[in-house]
Amino acid sequence: MTSAFDPHRAREDFPALQQSVNGMPLAYLDNAATSQKPRAVLDVMDAYYEHDNANVHRGIHELSRRATEAYEAARVKAARWINAASADEIVWTRGTTEAINLVAASWGLDNIGPGDEILLSVLEHHSNIVPWQILAARTGATIRYIELDDQGRLLLDDLPRLLGERTKIVAISHVSNALGTVNPLHEIIPAAKAAGAVVLVDGAQGAVHSSVDVQTLGADFYAFSGHKMCGPTGIGVLWGRRDMLERMSPYQGGGEMIHIVGRDASSWAAVPHKFEAGTPNIAGAIGLGAAIDYLDTIGMDAIVRHEHELMAYAMERLRAVPGIRIFGPESLEERSAVVSFTMGDAHPHDISTILDAHGVAVRAGHHCAQLVMKHFGVPATARASFYLYSTREDVDRLFAGLDEVRAIFG
Repeated sequence: MTSAFDPHRAREDFPALQQSVNGMPLAYLDNAATSQKPRAVLDVMDAYYEHDNANVHRGIHELSRRATEAYEAARVKAARWINAASADEIVWTRGTTEAINLVAASWGLDNIGPGDEILLSVLEHHSNIVPWQILAARTGATIRYIELDDQGRLLLDDLPRLLGERTKIVAISHVSNALGTVNPLHEIIPAAKAAGAVVLVDGAQGAVHSSVDVQTLGADFYAFSGHKMCGPTGIGVLWGRRDMLERMSPYQGGGEMIHIVGRDASSWAAVPHKFEAGTPNIAGAIGLGAAIDYLDTIGMDAIVRHEHELMAYAMERLRAVPGIRIFGPESLEERSAVVSFTMGDAHPHDISTILDAHGVAVRAGHHCAQLVMKHFGVPATARASFYLYSTREDVDRLFAGLDEVRAIFG
């Protein structure tokens, strides 16, 4: 894509960004939680419901044929987005959370036992902690953690001590949702594989802000969500190596995932359908396919370049704000389009409330990353997160609101 990418032009594609909030034009800086949706995605989903609404794979009639064709075409697009070897390695889920739970239940219950170890990091979102805690409680396994330094980077010098013959799986985030830290997967994955461990990558923030090639990454599973990358909510992807998926037990039972049902036992459909019981989120998958098409027209290189430039501008201005504490790596090369901060005595909820009065939407809280908050000794942070349609004007609006926070709280 040409370097002439214009975020102001991109904003015009997103209906939600055309509104005012509290009498001010919306500056949406909560993209790490969910992105806005372009008209192209909304139109495709409307068209499905208006013209092609039917269940997939189960009907010979024309509407079912069209629905199935669009649904499976979206699977091919998702495979291409992360360079999977085959669309059959793409399992539709409700999002990253369900994808991780699927692996924990299907792979985990068959492969984890008493005395085995599961390696996580303190950076993880709760979605990449709690499923493993449930698994450990059921199997007698132990969870170990990679700790953080004072900039929220993983202490990789501890890996030789943490990895061993008992380590069965390493579940690690590509990018931290709370700090924006980009984890060095090129170091973690080879070390895990050398120890004989399976690797799952939580790519909820990774597939949005970087090019992902699962064939060269070296992991066994990669999960991401549609709603963070211009797609609808309720749809996500679990990519798994085909040989891994074929050996795994089904996650849920019901229609679509079966081959033959008998009175006492059943056999399963081929992957990926073995893991897709019941009527799927057809419109969601089609919408995610449209989102991928939209992002392809812009190009990931252009998105990454724009976000990097915007982060450089935002960080320069943030560092000049009196009383501010910024969390995460100092180097922009080690962080994504997220910045978490606190300001003096102002609670992050107060910061968010004041900013909202200015039409600026940021997130405030622990960001489903309570271990990160405990590491830094704070209950919560305010978090501004950027995307392809974010502009310098949005950043300027953020700082206008922070001026009022400082005026109130000192």
